[in-house]
Amino acid sequence: MRSTALAKIVVGVVVECRKARSPWLDFLWRPVSVFVGTPSAVPWTRIGEEGDATTFYAGATAIELHRTETTNYRQNLSSGMPALWVVLRPIAANSTSPAFDVLTVTADPSEGEALTDAGNDLVASVPMPAAIIEAIGGFIAEHHIERPFNKRQRDRDEPQTPGHCNQAGVNSK
Repeated sequence: MRSTALAKIVVGVVVECRKARSPWLDFLWRPVSVFVGTPSAVPWTRIGEEGDATTFYAGATAIELHRTETTNYRQNLSSGMPALWVVLRPIAANSTSPAFDVLTVTADPSEGEALTDAGNDLVASVPMPAAIIEAIGGFIAEHHIERPFNKRQRDRDEPQTPGHCNQAGVNSK
């Protein structure tokens, strides 16, 4: 499938794994940060440990920026706490593969919320790094077009209910 994105920002995703305190789960996974660029490390390289938490470089993906979503990006940046939404897809468990694939990262709050609706994907928001804020701000400045809100006017004619006859006795639908 071809992308319609006008710009892409390549990012790396950092994920934390922590021992669960639950009889139903062994580990809790969550994205903790995103950084600009791709490191020389291979995906799922262990990058740190602190207490019972281990952090991994999970892999790289690209944030795609679309000119039709500049209003959403602007809303995100002006929120006071700009965020990115990271989506991880579980992989069938076996001892040789990591627990998740990095599916996508988005700066669009509407898309981020929509990605939480269904399925088994792990979706979490992380703080947006300053370099990405700057890049998205530049994209908005270049591509944003203010679109006035046009409220649809209700048809003031006599309401017609499907299957009912109008004044002339003709079935309306």
